Amino acid sequence: MRNRTSGKKAGIGVVAVLSVAGVGAASMTMSGKTQENAQASVVVVEGRYFCNVKALNLEERKRHEELTSKLLAKHREVVETDKGYEFQYTPEDVSVAEVAEWVAAESKCCPFFDFHIDLEQRGRLVCLRLTGGANIKTFIRSEFGLKEKG
Repeated sequence: MRNRTSGKKAGIGVVAVLSVAGVGAASMTMSGKTQENAQASVVVVEGRYFCNVKALNLEERKRHEELTSKLLAKHREVVETDKGYEFQYTPEDVSVAEVAEWVAAESKCCPFFDFHIDLEQRGRLVCLRLTGGANIKTFIRSEFGLKEKG
């Protein structure tokens, strides 16, 4: 859900190659060195998950970033599950349609996620669960600014 065009990552070893609307890009390696690469369009995290930042056009990217900001700001609770995380919302704050719109866009740039949308408690709880392969929880924590339970 985090804006992948910021170029900042924290907490885990990251190799990132980013492009902002075709305006050039920077590559940051684990050693902290920066290299220019104007053709880059992929984010590589822990050598495992690849986000295609060019999967959305400029208009789609803007709308996706708006929804991302809303979903991050309005979650009622985040629950760690065996295979990922569940973000919970009240329908007054975030609608099922908004979650579905976010999932449709996110699935284009991050197809490695498994998405689950649930409407629970007689329509009083909207849930978005993100799961995936090995180490997906580390990726989700990094991308969405979640703290690991300790």
